Amino acid sequence: MQRTDVTEMIMTAKIRKGIRWCDVAERVGLSKEWVTAGCLGQMTFDARQAAIVGEVFGLPEEAVLVLQQTPYRGSLPTAVPTDPLIYRFYELVNMYGTTFKALIHEEFGDGIMSAIDFRMDLQREPDPAGDRVSITMSGKFLPYKTY
Repeated sequence: MQRTDVTEMIMTAKIRKGIRWCDVAERVGLSKEWVTAGCLGQMTFDARQAAIVGEVFGLPEEAVLVLQQTPYRGSLPTAVPTDPLIYRFYELVNMYGTTFKALIHEEFGDGIMSAIDFRMDLQREPDPAGDRVSITMSGKFLPYKTY
């Protein structure tokens, strides 16, 4: 059984049972962002977390074991995403990537923002002109080191 097979099983059960990511996250005891990433194949669940996910989605034992394996990260099928929502993030990096880089370097020095020591929060922001998507990303700053 491949990780993609488990993701398909999870998505089928999610649709069939009307499960919401926030409800799964509450059962697991972690953020909806991290748990969703795990269910979609980008994070590794420990045995307890995998058992809960398996119970929620009605997964077989083999799938629960697969959830505990280190995934191959990076799930986009093409270099430039074709899904319109995901493409907007690509567009953000294309347009503002150099701005992000310049401001991070000015504020912190020469280094990067970690995607490993990382937190994300996604919320609906009510607005009279149309609700907005608010995403906060927080990654540890990792300076480049000399050797």
